[in-house]
Amino acid sequence: MSERKQDNSSTYKVIEVVGSSPKSSDDAIRNAIADVVRTVKHVDWFEVTECRGHVEGGSIAHFQVGLKVGFRVES
Repeated sequence: MSERKQDNSSTYKVIEVVGSSPKSSDDAIRNAIADVVRTVKHVDWFEVTECRGHVEGGSIAHFQVGLKVGFRVES
């Protein structure tokens, strides 16, 4: 069995999620991350990949934000 050198390098897995909120795109991002960290260990970063929403009666009714979320793979 070989030992892994302690050089602060990491391997990441990336998942894609969509957060939603009637309040704001920031709230949609926060909702998505809050849900992901409940079930995934070692979440380190996210990237917004898309932003869209639903319009009703001439106003924004709902925000949806697509995210890529990266988490460290345990060695």
